[in-house]
Amino acid sequence: MSDKCPSAGTSACDTCGEDCPSRTNSGKNPFAAELNELSSVKKVIGVVSGKGGVGKSSITALLATLMQRKGYRTAVMDADLTGPSIPRIFGLHDQIHSPDGVSLYPCKTKNGIDVVSINLMLPDEEQPVIWRGPVISGVIKQFWSDVVWADIDIMFIDMPPGTGDVSLTVFQSIPLDGIILVTTPQDLVSMIVKKSMNMAKMMNIPIIGIIENMSYVTCPDCGKRIDLFGSKADAEKEYGLPLLAELPMNPEIPQMADTGAIDEFQEDYLDKAVEVIENYSRNK
Repeated sequence: MSDKCPSAGTSACDTCGEDCPSRTNSGKNPFAAELNELSSVKKVIGVVSGKGGVGKSSITALLATLMQRKGYRTAVMDADLTGPSIPRIFGLHDQIHSPDGVSLYPCKTKNGIDVVSINLMLPDEEQPVIWRGPVISGVIKQFWSDVVWADIDIMFIDMPPGTGDVSLTVFQSIPLDGIILVTTPQDLVSMIVKKSMNMAKMMNIPIIGIIENMSYVTCPDCGKRIDLFGSKADAEKEYGLPLLAELPMNPEIPQMADTGAIDEFQEDYLDKAVEVIENYSRNK
């Protein structure tokens, strides 16, 4: 947002006449996708892992659920086109609709989160998406430009693993306010996650912090915490970034994800992360 912006601190970016690159393309970025003229999105945060299987989609859904619960209008863009899981996690089986045949409207979860995913456009959710990179990149841009994101306070983008076409498209084409790295405390995972971290730094994308998933287990008999692979100090030293949360291996979370009941999550594992995101969104 421009320092002289008359809408600073408000949600009026979409009607502002300033030449501001925060949400619409001012012509300086040839890769930028235009936000739909009917949309309003205040903040956009990518959830990135680099490595598959670390629980990134579950973390995305949990963060969106908790922010929505705090009163923010929240949305999730499922950018993992070849492995979409966000609809299943939220228990969504509806189809995205287009009343005018042009603009697309998101599906809504039980608690009101707007969701767009390729699986909400396919006739069969088990149908594979066998597309080459340019087609996938084009669809990601359409998710930003053709979808009506109405009055969204914060959008989370669930990114696919790796540093390929989708990551590059999102980093270049969508105005990210920052990303969150999701990892697990293993050397192999940290090496690959660092690739995404370094990609973000090379492309000047701010990194808000790290969420460490499957960080520990709690003994069912004595309640003692058992660190399987490392500790909080190790994670912060490893990445040189703030550790926003540590989630244990809790079987209830994958069970909620499998049954589409992620909105029933009540644990406090992510409270600090939500507070950091809330403050970051206010001050960015």
